[in-house]
Amino acid sequence: MISIWLQLGFEHILDLNGYDHILYLITLCAIYSIRDWKKVLYLATAFTMGHSITLALNAFDIVSIPSFLIETLIPVTIILTALYNLVTDSKTKTKTKTNETVGYFLAITFGLIHGMGISNFLKALMSPGDSLIMSLLGFNIGVELAQIVVVLISLAISYIALNILKVNKSNWIKTISLISILISIYILSK
Repeated sequence: MISIWLQLGFEHILDLNGYDHILYLITLCAIYSIRDWKKVLYLATAFTMGHSITLALNAFDIVSIPSFLIETLIPVTIILTALYNLVTDSKTKTKTKTNETVGYFLAITFGLIHGMGISNFLKALMSPGDSLIMSLLGFNIGVELAQIVVVLISLAISYIALNILKVNKSNWIKTISLISILISIYILSK
């Protein structure tokens, strides 16, 4: 049973129709290089922790926020992450504890918002006989595994751009961040 939910969580994140989650992770990764892979995985895990909390709260009917508000806030989280990338010096970002703490705080906070969006998807898939706890556990593990895939692909592409194609890191960050902002504005306008 848990394997079905694990697969659903994995596929939900990698579904290109719901690209906002992937876009958030790509934006989150933009300021890091391959040597920072542990930090990025910790950030992705912090993001998972945030959305796991609201996913559970919503699944147990403890918290409910209108979906139109969540669908508006999700692209806003991407825009804010991109703006954070643009105003944060990339060399300082990877070396100071204060900036790392801010990054983790933002990842958890924005995860809370994304979790509310995922919770409606999860509720729609549940049958009356499904164990809510096992469903949540499997789904969250699947989500985390898919996020790791996205992070590793993002870091690999970044490595190619920065080390093989010799793209300037500042230009890379600006390009990824600005593209993320434009796509998020498009999402907001729909």
